[in-house]
Amino acid sequence: MAHLLGAEALSLEFPTKVVFDRVTIGLNEGDRVGIVGRNGEGKSTLMQLLAGRMEPDDGRVTVRRGLRIGMLHQADELDSSRTVADTIVGGIDEHEWAGDSRARDVIAGLASDVAWDAEVSSLSGGQRRRVALAALLIGDWDILFLDEPTNHLDVEGIAWLAAHLKQRWSPNAGALVVVTHDRWFLDEVANATWEVHDRIIEPFEGGYAAYILQRVERDRMAAATESKRQNLMRKELAWLRRGAPARTSKPKFRIDAANELIENEPPVRDAVSLASMAMQRLGKDVVDLLDVSVAYGEKEILSHVEWRIAPGERTGVLGVNGAGKSTLPSLVAGSLQPTSGRVKRGKTVKIAVLTQQLAELNDIQNDRVSEVIGRQRTTYVTGGKEVTPSQLLERLGFTSAQLSTPVKDLSGGQKRRLQLLLILLDEPNVLILDEPTNDLDTDMLAAMEDLLDSFPGTLLVVSHDRYLLERVTDQQYAMIDRGFRHLPGGVEQYLQLRAQQVRSGSASGGTSAGATAPSAATAGGQTLGGAERRAAEKELSSYTRRLEKLDVQIRALHADLARHDQGDYEGLGALTAQLRDLEAAVDEAETNWIELSERLES
Repeated sequence: MAHLLGAEALSLEFPTKVVFDRVTIGLNEGDRVGIVGRNGEGKSTLMQLLAGRMEPDDGRVTVRRGLRIGMLHQADELDSSRTVADTIVGGIDEHEWAGDSRARDVIAGLASDVAWDAEVSSLSGGQRRRVALAALLIGDWDILFLDEPTNHLDVEGIAWLAAHLKQRWSPNAGALVVVTHDRWFLDEVANATWEVHDRIIEPFEGGYAAYILQRVERDRMAAATESKRQNLMRKELAWLRRGAPARTSKPKFRIDAANELIENEPPVRDAVSLASMAMQRLGKDVVDLLDVSVAYGEKEILSHVEWRIAPGERTGVLGVNGAGKSTLPSLVAGSLQPTSGRVKRGKTVKIAVLTQQLAELNDIQNDRVSEVIGRQRTTYVTGGKEVTPSQLLERLGFTSAQLSTPVKDLSGGQKRRLQLLLILLDEPNVLILDEPTNDLDTDMLAAMEDLLDSFPGTLLVVSHDRYLLERVTDQQYAMIDRGFRHLPGGVEQYLQLRAQQVRSGSASGGTSAGATAPSAATAGGQTLGGAERRAAEKELSSYTRRLEKLDVQIRALHADLARHDQGDYEGLGALTAQLRDLEAAVDEAETNWIELSERLES
């Protein structure tokens, strides 16, 4: 493959830190590179050096003559006085961009809900981000550098962007370099991963899953000082192999050695133990939403929603911006009252909310981290082990020196981690996370997920981060058409429902609120006839009812396990075997449900 760009012996030093020390790296046609690493290690700086937006102290970047380079910065660089149309298509005549299939696809995918004649100054943060992306992607580039492109995008927008980038060039043409904390997105678009750490760049083959496999092997052979990091990565790898095995089919390298590492690794969560602990701490009643509706003026957000939250339930919530994703947690937490209906809470419920605004830290801005932690509990149990708050801080990436740092001087990611730790130390039994991945790198996201694995209460997560939702929650719901709908097929089912909704809106002259994910291919590429479609719809309804019954049975069995004599190992074993059989039946039914849904989407 032809060489596009090369960096030779790059060195860069800031007043307080050496960022790179004689780094050499290159890009070839067909490369799709994801850059990962801890915050502050130089990921965005590396991208700016390679794109020619920053000069190194030493070394050089060589670029093939005539190469066209496009870059999306993390910061908003739009001219607020221009219109959306002028920002996206500039001086290009309408007949030119309207006749360009790529331009039409980009505008439909990213800017379909934005008024064409609106000024950029009137747009929300998410709309500005999508307009900036659209303006870049309409262009014809040999290399695209994208710095946190998924910021402010919802699940549909992220799925659309991944699909666009995968088909933008032929397999052996063009190059992509992306910095993102969205691990699902990395797996979708990257065929190589560069880890930036300790003033170097370490290349790995494949996307995020492949990177984790290789990194575990690297850490296994490293010095004993890396043991804590290694254990965390093993747990992450165990979930990747057990929870989503298709992700590890991409790597071309031999994975036998990595598989040996997790042969005796337990599941990331002991569902039976957590359910038992949740029942003990919460009782039978948590929060029930009974015929709840919410309206702001004449706009109805939720309509007659029924949801009974069980002890130990781990739920992810999906929805487009403005669909009510933040309204729902507010109802559960009690900070918002319904327009009609009622919210019933159990007597022992203690709710905590990890907000996007870091409001919990406002009153302690001038306190040192050690002082803040010193006022909390002296020990905390996680993963069956008793640890101190300082040890928890270490697991969340804080160094000993940072314990004496005032809270106001912490980075955004450090504040986010401290916020989560303070909430966990207060020992809530219902935890609500509203977009918890903001300002966190991939390592810190894995550390946060590790803590959440041992949380024995009820967990409600609102996020656009698909990887996080699939990693820490056991079921997903969608805020769609003012309702609250269970998704047996998970995120994929949600994307299909949204695609169907957008097509229906387009057919009736409506406009979609967000990007449209590519529709699923029909089985064998055949369109169902009338009789076949009716039969498939009937069978789909049957599987839906079966999944609902299985869900009820599993909930009842979890309750039986929690009430059962914990010393009766034989009885517990029999109940656990029943639970495994039910879960296997759910897997089979969900697979058939998804296949039928894909056929009916044609």
